[in-house]
Amino acid sequence: MIRIAAAAEAFDRDLEADFARIERIVAAARADGVHLLAFPEACLGGYLAHLDGGADQPPALRLDGPEIARLTAIAGDMVVCAGYCEDGGGDTRYNSVVCVGAGRVLGNHRKVHQPLRESASYDSGDSFTAFDTPIGRIGLLICYDKAFPEAARSLALDGAEIIVCVSAWPGSRTNAPDDLAEDRWTRRFDLFDRARALENQVVWVSANQSGRFGSLRFVCSAKVVDPGGDVLATTGVAPGVAVADVDVAGALAAARRSMAHLRDRRPDAYRALAPSMM
Repeated sequence: MIRIAAAAEAFDRDLEADFARIERIVAAARADGVHLLAFPEACLGGYLAHLDGGADQPPALRLDGPEIARLTAIAGDMVVCAGYCEDGGGDTRYNSVVCVGAGRVLGNHRKVHQPLRESASYDSGDSFTAFDTPIGRIGLLICYDKAFPEAARSLALDGAEIIVCVSAWPGSRTNAPDDLAEDRWTRRFDLFDRARALENQVVWVSANQSGRFGSLRFVCSAKVVDPGGDVLATTGVAPGVAVADVDVAGALAAARRSMAHLRDRRPDAYRALAPSMM
């Protein structure tokens, strides 16, 4: 049994303030016995400003740089996932999420699918790879990646037992209701989370930004979803931390006992997918 937590929290350009929030949340999670904690996309330096016509960009951080080392030190024996702008060398920047724990970087993912002109600020990643951690095999996604079933399926086929998807997912920008719970983009966010968990029969951990950044109003809705697509814990449309205790191996075995979606696949019948799988 492991305790899993996903945060809905606001982060901005003030990196020191971002680290202060992370330290506070990690400390509270550690006191609560959490083993895996997911923070949102772009939690180290905030999200993009160009969507509102702004020119400032989040700070570009190296995977082997002092900021990721600082995050690793804060995590200690906890497994922590956090989004950041990755310095890829030269003018290359990626929208990335790092997973740290046990005193080292355990995994890193560069966002592959880029909506809303993100390609003007970031280069695109080109792969989905699961990796081993002290609490099991994990795969990472970022926000819009989860709208593409092939992304999560690739991680599940690579043995991911837990998929962590970090987001800066906003509510509707047109005809937006006052209540985020009634927003169509909140419903889509939640639907993707439950569908990806169910179709791949994995534990799904979804973190998201909260509050506002420029004209964007984030939907929160951090959650933990079991392999049957049931939400075990959620923050709803408010900031906070969703926490759930999960017997990961037991939950996967129970979900896959009769109808095992990965086992029962028929790749030979999916001819239209063949070119993109090569």
